[in-house]
Parts: sequence; C-alpha cells; structure tokens
Amino acid sequence: MKPCMRIAASCLLLGFAEMTAAKLPPPTDEDKATATAAKEKADSAAKQAAEQLTTAQDRVAARYLADKKARAGSTPAASGVVAGSEKKQ
Repeated sequence: MKPCMRIAASCLLLGFAEMTAAKLPPPTDEDKATATAAKEKADSAAKQAAEQLTTAQDRVAARYLADKKARAGSTPAASGVVAGSEKKQ
C-alpha cells in the first residue's frame, strides 16, 4: 500500500473514532416528560394485558372444573377389571 493511502486511511479511521466517542446533549425537561408519559402508557397497557390474561385463565379454569364435575357424575361404574390385565392363553 502506498504511504499516501496509509496516511489517508489512518486519518479517516481517527475521524470515525472521534465521531463515535462524541456525547449527546443531556435531555431537556420536555424530553424527560415525554419519556415519562410513554413509560406510564406502556405500564398501563402491560397492566391491562395482565388483567385480561388473568380473566381468561380464570374462565378456562372454571370451565374445566365444570366439565370435570359433569363427567364425574356420568362415568360408568368400575367393573373391577383393569385394561390389559386379562390372561392370554
């Protein structure tokens, strides 16, 4: 590589390094208020989603228990024979 190209490449890399090390200005009060409002909105949405999930889970559990009770009353009496326990000759 030519010496001129090496110098140009190193200057270019140093310039990129300085740009990446630059700091952003501190957020303004308006930016902080906007971020706080967005966080509150997200928290509210998450809370609502959790409540909806809990309600759905409660409905599913109630239906399962109701079906289980309904089946318990309609099961046939046990015959005393376990499936697969018959002797084969």
